[in-house]
Amino acid sequence: MKQLLGILAMSLMFSVAAYTQPQKGGAKPAAHPEVGGGHVPAHGPTAAKAPKPGKAPAAAPATTFADKAGHPEAPHVHAKNDEWVGNARPNDPRFHLDQPWEHGHFTGGIGKGHVWRLAGGGPSRFWFGGFYFSVSPVDIGYCGDWLWDSDQIVIYDDPDQVGWYLAYNVRLGTYVHVMYMGNS
Repeated sequence: MKQLLGILAMSLMFSVAAYTQPQKGGAKPAAHPEVGGGHVPAHGPTAAKAPKPGKAPAAAPATTFADKAGHPEAPHVHAKNDEWVGNARPNDPRFHLDQPWEHGHFTGGIGKGHVWRLAGGGPSRFWFGGFYFSVSPVDIGYCGDWLWDSDQIVIYDDPDQVGWYLAYNVRLGTYVHVMYMGNS
C-alpha cells in the first residue's frame, strides 16, 4: 500500500510540474485571458456618437478586428475593461432593416445576468430556451467557430442598429449581430 501511495504521490508531483511549465514559445498560460474564457461583459456597448451636422459621415468600419496579438479576427470584447472592439458605426447601412422588430422584441432577459446555452441550429437559425435568432449575413463569417449546440451566449441590445441585438459568446469573447425570430 505504501508503495502504491508513493507512486501516486510521484505522479502527482510530475503532473503539477508539467502543468506549470511554459507553453511552446515560452509563454505561460494566461491566468485570465484577455478575450473570452468565461468573461461576461457587465454591459453592452455604448452608443456611438452620430456625426455633427455638416460633417462627413464616419469612415466604414474596420475590416480587421485583431487589435492585439492573440486577439480574434472578429468583433470581440476585452475582458479587462469590457471594451467592445469592432462595434459598427451608427445606422450602418449594412444593417438597415425595412421592418425592424418584425418578429417582436426578445423578452427572455438581456445582459450579464442572463447567460443562455445554445441548443442547436446554426448561423441562419439557432435557438435556446424556446427563443429563435438569426445571425446577420454581414457577421456570418465571425461565428464559424461557435458551438451551436453548447456554447453559452449573452444577448445585449445594439444601441446603434435598430432591430438588431448582439449575441456575445462567453467562451470565445466574440459577438455578432443577431435578429430575434420569435419564440415557440
